Amino acid sequence: MAKLETSIGALRLKNPVMTASGTFGYGVEFQDFVPLDQLGGIIVKGTTLHPREGNDYPRMAETAGGMLNCVGLQNKGVDYFCTHIYPTIKDIDTNILVNVSGSSPEDYAECAARIDELEHIPAIELNISCPNVKHGGMAFGTNAAAAASVVRAVRQAYHKTLIVKLSPNVTDITEIARAAEAEGADGLSLINTLMGMAIDIERRRSLLSIGTGGLSGPCVKPVALRMVHQVSKAVQIPVIGLGGIASATDAIEFLMVGASAIQIGTANFLDPAVTIKVRDGINQWLDSHNIADIKDIIGVIS
Repeated sequence: MAKLETSIGALRLKNPVMTASGTFGYGVEFQDFVPLDQLGGIIVKGTTLHPREGNDYPRMAETAGGMLNCVGLQNKGVDYFCTHIYPTIKDIDTNILVNVSGSSPEDYAECAARIDELEHIPAIELNISCPNVKHGGMAFGTNAAAAASVVRAVRQAYHKTLIVKLSPNVTDITEIARAAEAEGADGLSLINTLMGMAIDIERRRSLLSIGTGGLSGPCVKPVALRMVHQVSKAVQIPVIGLGGIASATDAIEFLMVGASAIQIGTANFLDPAVTIKVRDGINQWLDSHNIADIKDIIGVIS
């Protein structure tokens, strides 16, 4: 059996397979389908400083080769997470990460600071695709200076592994990646969803309540691969790749273009056991090619 261990900064992973935030709940929802302790890491759903109701329904729609969603970070807030959710997941024998979101650098920093106090949460994933309320609703992650301001604020408040999740809805993703690295990010995850839209031509309106939403699934994979490749060449910190991964082959492609680990998202809705299947498939591929260590294929595509 090949050696599957990898790392993101100080965060050690049993294997490179992680779950993407928003597609795996808090992990326990999948425990009947997946041995959770055999995953490299679980990234729980987006958490904000204050409770959020999310957007009105309908907020999900199928598309060719993927899906759209505009859930809107519905959650009960970080205090609820700390008192009610954390006790139910803290003893799972894998890395549990919290995806942190906010509407200002101060919100992000305060939310991160409260999670920093939780002993069994070794890392957070910073979602900088949220609207910046001080700048007309622009997402922090679409502007290098705005992204830097959030990462800087969180880095001062949070002392464990800090992973920044990048938005693909930008002209040059490497500019944002470098800004996050310069402000102290330990790793980067990409890509978040692409902005998209779908129309009901009979009702003559969008299939989503707010008009647009985030596109995910197999259709985004070529874009995600290209961006992971670009970013892995532009920064010195580790990269986690995600976007349309549904098989071991998909995952290996991301590893070869420079990802040190991967996340599986939309595919969890189709097959709740896909994560373990991908892990096993990676191992089988490595064995069949006489490769003893997964690190030997990371970044082999120049």
